[in-house]
Amino acid sequence: MAAAPVPELATTATACAERLLAADRVLLASHIDADGLTSAGVASTALERASIPFETVFEKQLDAESIAGIAEREYDTVLFTDFGSGQLDVIAEHESAGDFTPVIADHHQPADVDTEYHLNPLLEGINGASEMSGAGAAYVLARALAAECDGAGDNRDLAALAVVGAVGDMQAKSGALHGANAAIVADGVEAGVLEETKDLAVYGKQTRPLPKLLEYASDVRIPGITNDERGTVSFLSDLDVTCREEGNWKRWVDLTDDERQSVASALVQHAVKRGVPAFKIDRLVGTTYILREEAVGTELRDASEFSTLLNATARYERADVGLAVCLGDRGEALERARELLRNHRRNLSEGIEWVEQRGVEQEDHLQWFDAGDEIRETIVGIIAGMSMGADGVSRNRPIVAFARKNDEETKVSGRGTGALVSEGLDLSVVMKEASQNAGGDGGGHDVAAGATIPAGTEEIFIEHADRIVGEQLG
Repeated sequence: MAAAPVPELATTATACAERLLAADRVLLASHIDADGLTSAGVASTALERASIPFETVFEKQLDAESIAGIAEREYDTVLFTDFGSGQLDVIAEHESAGDFTPVIADHHQPADVDTEYHLNPLLEGINGASEMSGAGAAYVLARALAAECDGAGDNRDLAALAVVGAVGDMQAKSGALHGANAAIVADGVEAGVLEETKDLAVYGKQTRPLPKLLEYASDVRIPGITNDERGTVSFLSDLDVTCREEGNWKRWVDLTDDERQSVASALVQHAVKRGVPAFKIDRLVGTTYILREEAVGTELRDASEFSTLLNATARYERADVGLAVCLGDRGEALERARELLRNHRRNLSEGIEWVEQRGVEQEDHLQWFDAGDEIRETIVGIIAGMSMGADGVSRNRPIVAFARKNDEETKVSGRGTGALVSEGLDLSVVMKEASQNAGGDGGGHDVAAGATIPAGTEEIFIEHADRIVGEQLG
């Protein structure tokens, strides 16, 4: 049996695995974003391989009401993945009442309560926002389950899904995964399911035609290419590379290694001529994680595209579709996921356009907009993040977005940047404290977090959030 992927968590992971193996049956409860879906995919595969009967439920938000609903299902053991740590105060009450025994594999900030079977990197000094995702915690548990089961393999093939979860959770800082995530990548490479390569750091290398690949690549804005269809086509046409085949544009994956090198070099030269700073040009190259068992030219081949596909299923209440794809359905579920992704992209495009037209409000330390009913509450956070750097929206201060959840509640999403986090920004604290001052609750990560507040308390929230951000960034 291979060594534990994250030795600091090995003892806890083993204890959690033993508890699951002792259960007659398990209820698996997971979050619904890309990290939550891959967490569920990793955990359910591991439970099945260990011959543990289980049922899966998804929750958009784990709160007192949803935890009470979980308790009513009358399972003696509940496995929480990609959430649970932050809600330990409520979960512990149910545990004390004898409703169920919780087993938690999470990476979010824990509430100030403990429970026996709690697998969380933060408890061992590992950063849960940048070094291990929820899927990573589920993977550590899956490896421990395999180690406790004779003849059940080692579950290292599940490292590929764990990496998709980490990438989907925006943990690829400076273009690559670090810390415990890197150990999981190494497992996947050794198991033959992952390939780690240096490549052009743009989204869509597997599926987008070359002009769209470059035109839509907005992380590093290059004048004459970014959001410039004519300029992009002209740039590609001037290259000594065959970018078309039988009249159709090739994709990045269709090019040879030498051709890719030529395009990348020309892109860098073009950026230099157009005055793009060197530190931004460096970001044009990053680490790409390839899932070797998936078909070339599909969304599932690239961890970044896979995670986006999963996010699209989650944002439209179709976690069942996302999980089916994670579990290997390459037929009906994959087609439905692609359809949801097309719809998702359309909605994102319209949402960003709405923000650019309406603009954002500027406070002393943050910027914000209230989308009301105009943008779905499940995607307003993504749009907030994507709009940073657009006309009139600064990348130098965090952005907060409001969207109507229902008649009584407003969804709040906060997004920052790696640079702001390095200066002291922690949006999980901002969201939690500001929302509680407004009569709601929230949390998340330093760079991205969310909350729910009573409708009509938006001004109170902004007042406190602006103050807290000011204190953090000093």
